[in-house]
Amino acid sequence: MDDADKPRYTVRVVAERVGVPTATLRSWSQRYGVGPSRHRPGRHRLYSENDVVVVRQMHELIGQGTSARSAARLAMDSVMLPRGDVDSLLSAAFELDLVALGRLLESHLRHFGVLDTWDLIVRPAFAAIVARQDASGGCIDVEHALSWAVSRALQRAPLAPLDPSTSVVLACTSRETHALPLEALRAALGERGHGALTLGADVPLPALTDAIARVRPPVTVMLWSQTAETADREMVRAAAAGAEVLLGGPGWEALPEVKPGVRVHSLREAVQCCVPGS
Repeated sequence: MDDADKPRYTVRVVAERVGVPTATLRSWSQRYGVGPSRHRPGRHRLYSENDVVVVRQMHELIGQGTSARSAARLAMDSVMLPRGDVDSLLSAAFELDLVALGRLLESHLRHFGVLDTWDLIVRPAFAAIVARQDASGGCIDVEHALSWAVSRALQRAPLAPLDPSTSVVLACTSRETHALPLEALRAALGERGHGALTLGADVPLPALTDAIARVRPPVTVMLWSQTAETADREMVRAAAAGAEVLLGGPGWEALPEVKPGVRVHSLREAVQCCVPGS
């Protein structure tokens, strides 16, 4: 851990250093996420030197007439959080601290992009939670809170128009409700200036084929299946009549061969397949 990231100062000490009431600091932390970035459950909330820099920057911006919300965003952008800090994300998740989760995710997305955020902190955090569930049960609430926070952060990524050279359609198979990976793919494509038509969870077969017919060809469809029960071979065949079909998610592992669909094993690979050369 970088020394500037080490938690060391109480809220009272920071309030004295910056020149604001402790109640104001607590309010900034609760409302805007400007507070201790490496809090651990069961311990006092301690600010690092980098946290103090953000607080001081926010205070100065407000003194210059900037609104508190805008000042918080500008201040957090002024200090780059550590790349791949999955421990802080997990701590916020197990505390069910949605404000801290949002701040960590949005900062990582702004500084390092969707692909690194997904690979370095989101997927490892979910893997750690699943491991805890397998070992001792529970933590379903933690998993859902993290999923909601990740979804919200990804949905804040700007929407890009559909590429005139190829149309990308993102859909979960019928009865499949795990749409988060498709939200990540949509955001990663948008980051590169390529739009995608996202149909979301539990997409009926007629809705998928209608969407393929409405958009400009050629069409690439990403079908997501999380479990074997939702790996729909018929949906693949129907979509393939009007599009190239990519298959994402562990659900397809139950089917040894799903022609003419092409298996995709990572978010990076999916971006490359949807928009070659990205």
